[in-house]
Amino acid sequence: MATQATTLARPMTPASAGVMLPAFTLWWREIVRFYRQPTRVVGVLASPLVFWLVIGSGFGTSFRSGGGPGQQHYLDYFYPGALIMIVLFTSIFTMMSVIEDRKEGFLLSVLVAPVPRTAIVLGKVLGGTTLSAIQGMIFLIFAPFAGVHLALVQVLLAAVVVFLVSFALTALGFAIAWPMDSSQAFHGIVNLFLIPLWLLSGSLFPLEGASGWIRVIMRLNPLTYGVEALRGLLYPGAETTFPLPSAMATLLLFSLVMFGLALLMANRRTTKPAA
Repeated sequence: MATQATTLARPMTPASAGVMLPAFTLWWREIVRFYRQPTRVVGVLASPLVFWLVIGSGFGTSFRSGGGPGQQHYLDYFYPGALIMIVLFTSIFTMMSVIEDRKEGFLLSVLVAPVPRTAIVLGKVLGGTTLSAIQGMIFLIFAPFAGVHLALVQVLLAAVVVFLVSFALTALGFAIAWPMDSSQAFHGIVNLFLIPLWLLSGSLFPLEGASGWIRVIMRLNPLTYGVEALRGLLYPGAETTFPLPSAMATLLLFSLVMFGLALLMANRRTTKPAA
């Protein structure tokens, strides 16, 4: 009787049916993998920094979006957008590891293991989120050069905004990378869709002065709410289109929708071994 009961109980309690342990393992693998490639770390931080300095200094004081703080010099105005650029680059390109894992056979071995796909998505997305959020917060070191002097509450709220944007973009990157077998195709999607998403987020120019159809796109763009939330936190007296609570609520909804999309893609698509 005891043997029969044990046999019947086995299908109910598989050894690796948990979510958190495999998710944590994949999360840690993403962290170690990223920081073992110093050139990626330097590239992710240096590119937006160069953009910020060159474009910001180029426009200089010829740009005006209002009379409030953070709007006297383009370096100030562009600073939140440069921070979002770091988050975007890290979040999206970290998910290229999905394609690399498929080619190396690692992803296939994970899929055939008794691990729920929710754990795979959660581990990969949280790994990319952690990396992009850390990189974004590191960029806050340059805040004093943009006339920003942050209190502790502002830093904590900025960290929440950066985390939400990182999570949403990483989940989006996972959903894009999952069905792909080519890194070139992934780059093509990034250049065609995700870079314009950043350009139309209010990072380079304010929503109020744009053409009518551009304003409509910018209002529909979830990244606009991230940029606006950061601008309101970094420059409390600056004019913002959306209040901070509504911007953060939109980012939370965006994060949940993107994670749901990543889960949907992972459960609908069966990964094939690389040729």
